[in-house]
Amino acid sequence: MGKSHVFDARSRMPVSASELFGWHAREGALARLTPPWERMELLERSGEGIQPGARVVMRMRVGPFPRRWVAEHTAYVRDSLFQDVQRSGPFSRWVHTHRMWPEPSQGTSVLEDEVEYVLPFGPPGRLLGAGYARRTLERMFAYRHRVTREDLRRHAAYASRGPLTVAVTGASGSIGSSLVPFLTTGGHAVRRMVRGRAEASRSEVSWAPDRGEVDVAALEGVDAVVHLAGVNVAGQRWSAGYKDAILKSRTEGTRALAEALARMARKPRVLVCAAGAGIYGDRGDEPLTEQSAPGEGFLADVCRAWEAAAAPAEAAGIRVVHLRIGPVLDARQGALAKMLPAFLAGGGGPLGSGRQWMSWVGMEDIVGLIHFCLFEDAARGPLNAVAPGATRQADFARTLGRVLRRPASLPVPAVVLRTLFGEMGQEALLAGARVLPQAAEQLGYSFLLPELEDALRFTLGRTTAGPEYRHD
Repeated sequence: MGKSHVFDARSRMPVSASELFGWHAREGALARLTPPWERMELLERSGEGIQPGARVVMRMRVGPFPRRWVAEHTAYVRDSLFQDVQRSGPFSRWVHTHRMWPEPSQGTSVLEDEVEYVLPFGPPGRLLGAGYARRTLERMFAYRHRVTREDLRRHAAYASRGPLTVAVTGASGSIGSSLVPFLTTGGHAVRRMVRGRAEASRSEVSWAPDRGEVDVAALEGVDAVVHLAGVNVAGQRWSAGYKDAILKSRTEGTRALAEALARMARKPRVLVCAAGAGIYGDRGDEPLTEQSAPGEGFLADVCRAWEAAAAPAEAAGIRVVHLRIGPVLDARQGALAKMLPAFLAGGGGPLGSGRQWMSWVGMEDIVGLIHFCLFEDAARGPLNAVAPGATRQADFARTLGRVLRRPASLPVPAVVLRTLFGEMGQEALLAGARVLPQAAEQLGYSFLLPELEDALRFTLGRTTAGPEYRHD
């Protein structure tokens, strides 16, 4: 079969071994542990969680080629160990053993991931792929262990408040697809709000925001609602019709949801609504907090109407939080994902003058801020969901180039962006605002990724820091 390698990664975790095991055993753990830079898609799951006999089928890419990975769970010792084995996939052999054990008298534990693997293609595979496999595993488990540790820390902070039942709109979108697994691994129950027919067995709730229809009965018992649905602002060049769709998807959906929640006999305690940092418009170097006045432009007008549409929920006594979200850094999709091909090819650079401020935020901090707002009763009204490390666009480009080890000196002239994208290019790419997360910091939120380079390295897998490694 070929030479067998053993890779081992260990990290201390801030909870007991039982709690650590429980996090891995819950729905959503696989999604939380899949790195954003890996092009992997879950195709099928069968069996019971991580119990022996359970199977996972994924589609991945090995270079430019798609490949199926079929893994089967083969061993399980509650609170201590579970194991999965590759039944088909890119390796000649792959056995992954997850171990957890307590640290004496500390209330903490150790997580160990041991992978025994054999590279394909015999001696040529070892010659060409051994170094690449080692680096890939170190990048992957640096990410996995950090996510695990920070998730456990965040959930432990509110463990005394008990698990919540949370309804989520936009659950399959860019933020929702990270938020829902985070909530479920923390023991919370999630009801996904879907258009069309809802399946009760999958905890779905039907709604038709364009018609103002919400299945209020299916929302009974919900403690909180997170509203993320809306047409992608940067999905295409703005025509009159697309601008109308952007506005209506936010105002009509928010109003329908707010009015439905206001009618409920047992109302949720909190409604966390996605909003946009675009409410401040193009403001140059002016530092902007939640007390700053809205700006001008299409996006600012949309954001004002978007936030106002939640008024019925607030009037009914529901605590409402408007997360004014900046550009979210995530390797899977969004602005960063669209930039990557040019930067990886060595053709990246600043947009326009490069002097405009970019008030970015890491995906993990958007998830963290939503979770924070679910529990913190003092969080209400507008809250700037941006990292404290706002940067000019030229500095962003230089930092991304450094992380990718590529040049980043080819600017895209403003005239080109206006020609290609019209009004959207001007407002979404060339305008800037220096937005500060004043409310979040005053309330005590601790950012996981406050610095740009760390945020980029985290989502792009360009760090191996964290665990202790052994590789034989």
